[in-house]
Amino acid sequence: MIYCVEDDQSIRDLMIYALNSAGFEAEGFSCGGEFFHALERGRPALVMLDIMLPDEDGIQLLKRLKGNVSTAEIPIIMATAKGTEYDKVLGLDLGADDYLAKPFGMMEMVSRVKAVLRRTRPKEDRTVLRIGGLEMNTGEHRVFAEGEEIRLTLKEYELLRIFMDNPGRAFTREQLLRQAWGTDYMGESRTVDVHIGTLRSKLKDCGNSIETVRGVGYRMEVRL
Repeated sequence: MIYCVEDDQSIRDLMIYALNSAGFEAEGFSCGGEFFHALERGRPALVMLDIMLPDEDGIQLLKRLKGNVSTAEIPIIMATAKGTEYDKVLGLDLGADDYLAKPFGMMEMVSRVKAVLRRTRPKEDRTVLRIGGLEMNTGEHRVFAEGEEIRLTLKEYELLRIFMDNPGRAFTREQLLRQAWGTDYMGESRTVDVHIGTLRSKLKDCGNSIETVRGVGYRMEVRL
């Protein structure tokens, strides 16, 4: 998911359309307040952040993001109509990963997004994911629940990895279908429900962390 913080609705809609057309999921916000409220629901893979905003400006939002341990690692691409060297240098010095000067083309924006995601993607040697009593070793393709190894099918494993990579984030059935089965899969969303049911059963008590979000889909809740 890519978050676009841009107060001009026409530009924001165009950005979201271009990102969706390139295969990304994207959501737009007109101000910092809306953006930080969305962050409470889940962490995006990247943020497109305009400097000129109606409440807090983009520089202030960038400082808040980089000053919070839970959001400091989110990749940020700054955008501004000012086009001054000072804004560019300041944003990069504060931790922004890239910079776009308005007006920019949508193809350039998508290219920059892909480049930043490639640079900031976690290294493959980080092979162990842990949430509560669950442990997933992605290098060995093994899953443990409370120390007991659990045998999963490929799709059950893919679903569990999506949840463990994004704790607390709610996914629709359609999103899970696209990510676990691929964009060309023509099956029904009921397929997800069946696989979630068997996954929960195999994980026993740990399966209770995969919660049904009424009217949305599913998420993995982190219990301390």
